[in-house]
Amino acid sequence: MVSTLAWVAIGLAVVGVVGSVLPAVPGATLSLAGAVLYWWSTGYTDPSLVVLAGFALVAVATVAVDVAGSAVAIRAGGASSLTVAVALVAGLVLGLVTGPVGFIVGVAGAAFAVEYYRTGEREASGRAALYATVGVLGSAVVQLLLTLSLLVALVVVIVW
Repeated sequence: MVSTLAWVAIGLAVVGVVGSVLPAVPGATLSLAGAVLYWWSTGYTDPSLVVLAGFALVAVATVAVDVAGSAVAIRAGGASSLTVAVALVAGLVLGLVTGPVGFIVGVAGAAFAVEYYRTGEREASGRAALYATVGVLGSAVVQLLLTLSLLVALVVVIVW
């Protein structure tokens, strides 16, 4: 029989998966919180400390992808550090107001605008915006897969 706290832990992991593709929602942290809650509810016996460390490593990797993924992609497109900073702030602000689509549009639009202002070159600005968009989408996919793996692993630990 699955305990109430186990269901809450699974619920946190599910919210973590959803949060992994929404801006400003700490998806990996919520998933890890679910695993820690379940660990606490079993008297620190299940999952084992090694498995819990694995959960933590995946959560840290997910946060790293979240923080660095878009920035690395924008820089790979030839954009400046200023462009990266402005694009991520614009994406976060628009994402909070309009959701994931706003985040993507904010990052791409700001990357284009700042690079165009900086260089006056449409092609370079377009490349920066394209790389920013691909980076944001790629980062979201990786985060989704990592938090989904945390959910599946938690369910396996609870069921077995």
